[in-house]
Amino acid sequence: MQASFAYNGNRMRVTISGGTGFVGGRLLAQLLPAGASVHLLTRQLRPGLPSGVVPHLWDPLREAAPPDSLAGSEALVHLMGEPVAQRWSPEIKRRIRESRVVSTRNLVSAIAMAEPRPQTLICASAVGYYGSRGDEWLDEESGPGGDFLAEVCQEWEAEALRAADLGVRVLRLRFGIVLGAEGGALARMLPLFRIGLGGRLGDGSQWMSWIHAGDLVGMILFALRYPHIQGVWNAVAPNPVTNAEFTGTLARILKRPAVLPAPEFGLKLLFGEGAEPLLASHRVRPLAAEAAGFRFQYGGLHAALRHLLKS
Repeated sequence: MQASFAYNGNRMRVTISGGTGFVGGRLLAQLLPAGASVHLLTRQLRPGLPSGVVPHLWDPLREAAPPDSLAGSEALVHLMGEPVAQRWSPEIKRRIRESRVVSTRNLVSAIAMAEPRPQTLICASAVGYYGSRGDEWLDEESGPGGDFLAEVCQEWEAEALRAADLGVRVLRLRFGIVLGAEGGALARMLPLFRIGLGGRLGDGSQWMSWIHAGDLVGMILFALRYPHIQGVWNAVAPNPVTNAEFTGTLARILKRPAVLPAPEFGLKLLFGEGAEPLLASHRVRPLAAEAAGFRFQYGGLHAALRHLLKS
């Protein structure tokens, strides 16, 4: 990014939750060189934070964010959430829900008490909002699904929208599968695919709406720069693929076979109810981002994977 971040001629201050995670780390790496002042909401202090980051301890399930973490901030970026890709139990499902819904509620409570209030809240959500819809094309106007993750996303977004009632600009980003070699779904796949033991999930017909991590961070930065952007954006590349296409493309780039599919019954034995997101079909378009003028660097899967794997 070439231009610096400024607000009314001054250095922009951005508060980030989840800033030590996969996406948050990439966001920090872009904001700091661009001149933003970054405050980090974190559950525990970590050594080795980049110079220029001010950490603030926060228990997101028990209390509002600390006032000094928001003081003077023009924008908040909320990225916290318990990982979904694990075997679900009642306790894990509770953590998945509360880490998103309750943390957002407590962040908005802090916004309500801040003086002056931040002008912008960019809050993560997920394409799980739509539920599994087979081959149906989905965009930001499509209605919600009725499964567990769809319900969580609806509650999550409802909490974020409480900030709009306070006069704050709110953008909800419905993340697809975020691709990066250093984290997320791709990093979990790579060890098996590199030794030739990868393959499709189930019959491979389910649609995967994905996004290169660099494009996702680019969306966040774009939204920070342009104050008219609000509402909902699908944070996905414009070209979703089926799971069979995804795994085949990955295997070809790695020059490895992909002949060992994970059958649906095996996934359900391993992950229980948590297999549902692995088999869900989300064929999602990023119409709002494209209409706003956002340009993807990696709109096609082959180019995205080649870049991430330096192939």
